[in-house]
Amino acid sequence: MLRRLFIRDFVIVDSLELEFSKGFGTLTGETGAGKSILIDALSLALGERADAGVVRSGRERAEVVAEFDVQASSPLSDWLSSSGFSCDEEAILLRRLVDSGGRSRAYVNGAPATLAQLREAADFLADIHGQHAHQSLLRPDAQRGLLDAHAGLTLSAREVAEKFRAWKKLQDARLHAERDAQATAREREMLEFQMKELQSLALAPEGWADQWQEINREHRRLSHAASLIEGSEAAMAALDDGDLGLATQLEAILSRLRSLVDFDDGIKEPLDLLESAHIQLQEAGHALRHYQGRLDFEPKQLAELDGRIAAVMALARKHHVMPEDLPQQLSSILTRLDELTLMADAALLAEREAAAQKEYQTAAGKLSKGRDKMAAELSKAVTAAMQQLAMAGGRFEIELEKLEEGASYGLESVCFMVSANAGQPLRPLAKVASGGELSRIGLAIQVIASQAGRVPTLIFDEVDVGIGGRVAEIVGRMLHELGQSRQVLCVTHLPQVAARADWQWSVAKIEQDGTTQSRVTPLTQTERIDELARMLGGVKITETTRKHAAELLAG
Repeated sequence: MLRRLFIRDFVIVDSLELEFSKGFGTLTGETGAGKSILIDALSLALGERADAGVVRSGRERAEVVAEFDVQASSPLSDWLSSSGFSCDEEAILLRRLVDSGGRSRAYVNGAPATLAQLREAADFLADIHGQHAHQSLLRPDAQRGLLDAHAGLTLSAREVAEKFRAWKKLQDARLHAERDAQATAREREMLEFQMKELQSLALAPEGWADQWQEINREHRRLSHAASLIEGSEAAMAALDDGDLGLATQLEAILSRLRSLVDFDDGIKEPLDLLESAHIQLQEAGHALRHYQGRLDFEPKQLAELDGRIAAVMALARKHHVMPEDLPQQLSSILTRLDELTLMADAALLAEREAAAQKEYQTAAGKLSKGRDKMAAELSKAVTAAMQQLAMAGGRFEIELEKLEEGASYGLESVCFMVSANAGQPLRPLAKVASGGELSRIGLAIQVIASQAGRVPTLIFDEVDVGIGGRVAEIVGRMLHELGQSRQVLCVTHLPQVAARADWQWSVAKIEQDGTTQSRVTPLTQTERIDELARMLGGVKITETTRKHAAELLAG
């Protein structure tokens, strides 16, 4: 469940830290006081997109931190471990920063995270039903997604979509092969020529970059062979040219100094340095003789390297790649040739297409069975909830219409059908005229779907708009029952809903130091009566409204 929420410089909130309790809680207050802002802040921590508009005016950045419980050995705990995040205190901290330029940073338990990772964590933590949830249920994709999520079929639906795409890709390839056989043959002929050109270079698939560098080094050496021979011979002559050679002259200097060291040991330091230089000259002479022994010049080898380098550079220019990337270019050509070979064989493509279609049909068939079962269960549960929500005789039914060929989402379309009153025919939910009916039906669907969900925290942001009176009291009881097994937080304007809460906070807007700020106050039992009276009676609160509020709270 949600333990704490810390907000700083978010819209009209300067700094706010909230500690949440289990059960069913409500946020109440005047319109515009900032109740939904708290939900927006939590949504930000759960991975929703943000822009610079969320940063409080005049501040550098907005910050939101949400802390949730984590049970040991739970799916969330496993996800944290597999994603490389620590989980030492049976808690998860989701932190989000948004600066005044709109740039965003995210953290999970103090470690940098992506928005995708925040959303993955959110799937284990909370469901937020927003103010426009009823309207989203009018869309066929939202209806299908809700049914699949309620039935635990989301992964199956993704698998079906992948198999559908694989099938259609092969179908397109077969049609292309049948339609464009000549163009395929021309492309194949061109690629085969390019393949032979590249293969003639005998490029090593592994280590070609090092080999190319070695070729260039050897080419430079052979290109300057004459200079290398001449330079090494001149150096040897300078070292060993009889009495004029450096070695002979240095030996004479050493002999003279050795005879003088007995007269003054101050000459020993330069003597030692010259002794060392003499040794190095000798070693240099040995190294030069060894180098001369290995030094050769093969005009034929240089010509061969010239030709190889020219061929490599020519093909690199032709294919618009660096010489080091030619093996990858050859690999790409071979891959494309394999594809063209397949494309040229319409019979083989048709065989693979049929196999892919069968795989799709099998996966989609399993998905359909799961949808059939859950559609009946969800239809029955929502119909029962409608009877409680002043829609006696109303019916809700999920219609699964078979598709002739199938689609990326399966073998059927999903449509929510509703009869708001007894004796009326079922009609698509999108054609329900009454906003109040839509609100009640949408709320029933959300509550029933939430009961089957697995997330520990459920948040309803003014989803009870459009209802009132006895229906509002029933909604409050439904949410209270839901709060027996989950943590439920509801932003509401309805006193009948707020009265059923285990705890209640009041959100108010205040003026301080010339700026508008939002404040949240946990309410005592007496304060709850006053707040419910305000919600019941409007501007003027009388003893009658207080008495009514107390009766609501006593419930």
